[in-house]
Amino acid sequence: MEKGNVVSSIKPRTGAQVLVDQLLIQRVTDVFCVPGESYLAVLDALHDTELPPGAPGIVGSGSVADKVRVTICRQEAGAGFMADGVGRLTGRPGIYFTTRGPGATNGAHPIHVAKQDSIPLIMFVGQIDRSMREREAFQEVDYRAAFGPLAKWATEIDDAKRIPEIVSRAFHVAMSGRPGPVVIALPEDMLTDVVSVPDAPYVAVPEIHPGASQMAELERRLTAAKAPVMLLGGTRWTPEATAGLADFAGRFKLPVAVTFRRQMLFDPLHPSFVGDLGLGPNPKLLQLVKEADLVLVVNTRLSEAASQSYTLFDIPGDGRRIVHVHMDADELGRVYATGLPINASPLGFVEALAGLKAPAAPVWAARTETAHEAYLAWTEQPAQSPGALQMGEIVQWLRNRLPDDAVITNGAGNYSTWVHRYYRFRTFGTQAAPTSGSMGYGLPAAVGIKRAFP
Repeated sequence: MEKGNVVSSIKPRTGAQVLVDQLLIQRVTDVFCVPGESYLAVLDALHDTELPPGAPGIVGSGSVADKVRVTICRQEAGAGFMADGVGRLTGRPGIYFTTRGPGATNGAHPIHVAKQDSIPLIMFVGQIDRSMREREAFQEVDYRAAFGPLAKWATEIDDAKRIPEIVSRAFHVAMSGRPGPVVIALPEDMLTDVVSVPDAPYVAVPEIHPGASQMAELERRLTAAKAPVMLLGGTRWTPEATAGLADFAGRFKLPVAVTFRRQMLFDPLHPSFVGDLGLGPNPKLLQLVKEADLVLVVNTRLSEAASQSYTLFDIPGDGRRIVHVHMDADELGRVYATGLPINASPLGFVEALAGLKAPAAPVWAARTETAHEAYLAWTEQPAQSPGALQMGEIVQWLRNRLPDDAVITNGAGNYSTWVHRYYRFRTFGTQAAPTSGSMGYGLPAAVGIKRAFP
């Protein structure tokens, strides 16, 4: 029978073979790892497993090694950042493997980044033999306890028959609501157990659509507004969602700003774009937001950097002017009280926006035009800094020469402020940068993204 995009039958397989088959069903194309003896069975399965000829969604036949690219890394945090880059730009979980103990703790850094940045990510960890538990065996760690506070879900597979169930759930958890990381420990002996178990199907997360009454109230508030502004952020965006939002902003002549390191969500040359709320933002943009009588906050948590250390809005007040749209209901009212909370995914919300009627002549149109001109002036001519090396001019040079689909990656540090101010991200899927402020992210993320998008 067919499951997902591979043909499978309930035949005896090792736990490792079952695991690799689940990755194929979820259409995983890249795995990043530092090899270790605790999950050698998985590496063998990646190398040895044969696919049946003509399997749906897969070209030809042969070994899994021809279908899933395995990138060997020298350090686990680098492997995780490569996987994060893939998850960040595809919307599907990036996958990396670490060995037990120090391998897993080295790999913890990307888990924290993915949690704060809302990135779908799955780390598989080799684990000690089940018979040795709680003896402090070689490199033994309780992964549920160690990663529980860092990940959306941390678990261990005790029975190889449950591999399809747990891997399927991991993909659901990583992508649903506010996306985030999952950690799965794999006992070494469990991976060599031979079991007969059916595969789980391909995981697709449904879009969340807002209610009609909520959209009617949003339309009423927009009609009554004199100085609205829209703030964008978060993940789970798609090219269709960003294009639809640009159309909505154009129809309403609504000023649009993006939050910290989310510049790729809106074309900076669109007449509605007014800048980004990150580190060292344009003072005129801050003034625009402070003076707004309606703030449409779409899919962003307005965390510390975007909210300018939580000073842009009263906490928990300001509900009179904030409409908060978020894909995770738990984020609505968590920090900022709002008179109109809307639980919706980006695409679901944008599709509903298409039904709103724009004013014939929005009273705020001139305000939007002035704010867009202020953004252009803020980013056009690089400010001079001490010394011969002018970072602003370098970024401007790159901006004028790189193609629109070039992907820019960076880690943390003051150098990144020049990228955010002077580079113009014209296309969705062209930016990978940690909002958590993690150093050392840019290079491995670039490697991972180059693997996924050669």
